[in-house]
Amino acid sequence: MPSLHLQNVDWQADVHWFDFEDLCLLLDVNSGAVHIIDAPTRAVLEELRLQGVRGNYTAADWPTILPRSFEQWGADTVLEVCRELASRQAEGTLFTVDEVGRDYRPPQPLLQALCLHVAHDCNMRCRYCFAGGGPFGGERGLMDLDTGYQALDLLLKASGARPRVEVDFFGGEPLLNFNVVQALVTYGREKAAAAGKKISFTLTTNGLGLTPAVEEYLVANQISVILSLDGRPEVHNHNRRTLTGQGSYHLVVPREQHLVAAYEGGDYWVRGTFTRQNLDFTRDILHMVELGFRYLSLEPVVATPGEEYAIREEDLPLLATEYRHLAQAYLEARSKGKPFNFFHFNINPATGPCLTKRLTGCGAGTSYLAVDPGGALYPCHQLVGKREYCLGNVRQGILRPEIQEEFRQAHVYNQPACSRCWARFYCSGGCHAANLAVTGNLQEPAPVPCAIQKIRLEAALYVQVKKALGA
Repeated sequence: MPSLHLQNVDWQADVHWFDFEDLCLLLDVNSGAVHIIDAPTRAVLEELRLQGVRGNYTAADWPTILPRSFEQWGADTVLEVCRELASRQAEGTLFTVDEVGRDYRPPQPLLQALCLHVAHDCNMRCRYCFAGGGPFGGERGLMDLDTGYQALDLLLKASGARPRVEVDFFGGEPLLNFNVVQALVTYGREKAAAAGKKISFTLTTNGLGLTPAVEEYLVANQISVILSLDGRPEVHNHNRRTLTGQGSYHLVVPREQHLVAAYEGGDYWVRGTFTRQNLDFTRDILHMVELGFRYLSLEPVVATPGEEYAIREEDLPLLATEYRHLAQAYLEARSKGKPFNFFHFNINPATGPCLTKRLTGCGAGTSYLAVDPGGALYPCHQLVGKREYCLGNVRQGILRPEIQEEFRQAHVYNQPACSRCWARFYCSGGCHAANLAVTGNLQEPAPVPCAIQKIRLEAALYVQVKKALGA
C-alpha cells in the first residue's frame, strides 16, 4: 500500500470539503482538482484535520492515527480510503503543496485595461448607485475627445509588450456621450493597429439610450455590451428608476431584447444587482431567461453596511440556500435543452486564470485603471472621485506611485485572512473597493462579501462537477 505524505499539508489552506445537494466534494486547493468523496472518506479527513496530522504514514500507522474511523467504519474500509487518498496524492491531485506562498513577488505594473468614464451624468437615478446618480461625488460632465485620445495613448504606451488591450466605456451612462465613444473607437483601433496590438471595446449601459442607430453601430463595430437589468419588473423598478422616479423596466427590456437578438455570437452580458429586498434572486435569473437572455450575471449590491438594502451577515444562510436553488435551476435548464450561462459558475478549477490574476484579482491600480471625464486616474471605477486614491492623470501618467504600490502589494499572501483561506485562488482577496469601503484596509477583506464569495464558489464547483458527470 502506498504511503501518505502529509508533512507539508496545511489542513486549513490546502484542502476543503463540503456537502452540496447530493454530493460531498473535496477540493485540492493548490492543484484545483475536485473529487467526489463518500462518508468514510469524509470521516477519515475530518479525523486527520481534527488532529492536525502531519508526517509520512504507511498502512501500519493508520490504526493508531485513525482510531475513531476504524471503530466506525472498520479496518477494510478505512484502509481502502487511505489507499485511495495515497493514490490521488501520487497522481498530483490531492494534498499538493502551495509552490508560491510568501515568496511571491507581484510583477511590476503593466497596463492592460482602462475603464473610461466618458459620462459623469446619467438618465436614471438608481437607489443603490455607488456613483451617486452619475457624478461620483463631483460635478456632472462629459469627457472631451482630447482627454479620451490621451487616455488611449497612455493605454497603448503603458501596456508595453502586451499584444491585447481593453477599454470599457462607463459612466454614469456612456451613451449620453455617444459621439465621443464612436470617435474613440475609431482612434483606438487605428492607433492599436499602428502599434501592432489588438484593442477590444465594451460598453456598459442601462439600456435607455439604445436607439436603432446606436444598436446598429454597436453590432457593426463588434462592441461588447453589458446591459443592466435586475430581473422581475417589481424588483427592477424598485431600484432602477428614471429621472422622474418611475420604474424603467418597460423602457429598457424591449431595447435590450432587440439588441441581444442582433448579437449572433452572444457578445453580451445582462448584469443585475440583488439586494436585501430580493434574496430570492433565482426567480430574477429565471425571469431574464424567459425574456430571452442567455448570458447572465447577478451581483450582490455594493453598499456600506448601514444602507437598508445592504446584505447583512444574518442574510447569509438564506443566500446559501438561494445559491443551491440557482445551481439546481441552472442544471435543470441544461437538462431541458434550454441552457443559460451564469457568469459566476464559469470556473475551471484545474486550469483557471494565470497566477497573477489568481492572486490579485481584477488588477485594480496596476493592470487596470479608471479615467474620469477630466482625465484623472484611479485604481478602479468604484474608487473614482475619491481623491485620496487619485494616481495621476492621462497627460502626466502616474504621479503617486506609492498608492499604486499599495494596490500592487494587496495580494492574497499579504492579506492575513486570505493567505490560508481555501478560496484564495478564486476570489483573489475580494474586491479592493469593497474592502476599503467596509474595513478601510486593502489587506482586510469585507466579511459579508467574503462569505458570499465562498458560498457562490461552492455552488460553482458543484455545477462544474455535475456537468462533468453529464448533467
